[in-house]
Amino acid sequence: MSSHEGETSVSKEILITGGAGFIGSHLADELIAHGYRVRVLDAMISQVHGDAERPAYLHPDVTLVRGDIHDPRAVAAALRGVDAVYHFAARVGVGQSMYEIEQYTSTNDGGTAVLLEALVNQPVERLVVASSMSVYGEGMYQRQDGTIVEGKDRSIWQLAVGKWEVLGPNGEVLLPLPTPEIKTPSLASVYALSKYVQEQMCHIVGRAYNIPTVALRFFNVYGTRQALSNPYTGVLAIFASRLLNDRPPLIYEDGLQKRDFVNVRDVVQACRLAFETPGVAGETFNIGSGAAYTVRELAERMATVLRKGEIVPQLTGKYRAGDIRHCFADITKARQLLDYQPRVSLEEGLTELVGWLADQSAVDSVEHANLELAQRGLTV
Repeated sequence: MSSHEGETSVSKEILITGGAGFIGSHLADELIAHGYRVRVLDAMISQVHGDAERPAYLHPDVTLVRGDIHDPRAVAAALRGVDAVYHFAARVGVGQSMYEIEQYTSTNDGGTAVLLEALVNQPVERLVVASSMSVYGEGMYQRQDGTIVEGKDRSIWQLAVGKWEVLGPNGEVLLPLPTPEIKTPSLASVYALSKYVQEQMCHIVGRAYNIPTVALRFFNVYGTRQALSNPYTGVLAIFASRLLNDRPPLIYEDGLQKRDFVNVRDVVQACRLAFETPGVAGETFNIGSGAAYTVRELAERMATVLRKGEIVPQLTGKYRAGDIRHCFADITKARQLLDYQPRVSLEEGLTELVGWLADQSAVDSVEHANLELAQRGLTV
């Protein structure tokens, strides 16, 4: 228990925008377990929640306020009396952002603007904003001579002929490395752009109005409660949806792209620490597991734990607009400044996820979503 939390957490009321969703609901559990009171503002959109009035998994002590982050009156009302805000309300997904451009921009950036204007009039002790690893584009790489460089976008010609790896100036394949927060953002999708605008807007307004602000760049978060019927959600939930319907996971490129898969229980630990830890206002942190796995390996592991090992992942050999090759987290800064320590191994996390999946049903909309992208010329 931190010194900040010890004597004061019982009296603190925390608002989580978008808090009825996957990560937000787990954060509510984490905060309540540590003595905080939690209020949630959520629009309860059907793509995530179906027709539910209140998710069954949402902690009974959470006060759920149904409202839109675009609505100044709803936001102002939700803010009354709160001590801190976690801003999670956002449209999520790289592929969908490339054609629902107005929706992603207005929700992620316009909604953040509405929240910040309200916070100017109702300031809080801390604002924690959920950002994304997608702001990096390609991660960090090493040349054959040992030089460390920032990854550059792959050219259309190499993607068209299936040369998937990031190449150096002489056409050599570069070695992917963990990506630290100092890497220059490279915004490859509308979603990435919107998340970068979100985090920077929060930092700018936070500094101007003395609202201590922390941005957390989440890597590939997985765990229970992820929306299985949303084809634009996390990749492990998408794989699970396919496998539960006895269909092979569909993987772009050759499946050897590397990502950092972090359990939602570790993510919400980091979120709580971002509020409780003194001296981190104005900082941005990577929140991941610190390990890298290929997407193909994750699909195979998911099939194994679901006892669907006979279903082999299907490699599309195609590139999706907005995707990058390799990006996984360097979490040194979060370890040092937040005392963040990932605790859930991939094996433990997948076992827990499968236990939850046993009681779930999933509508597999992945092929429809992929067709939508193809018809719009967003796959190569």
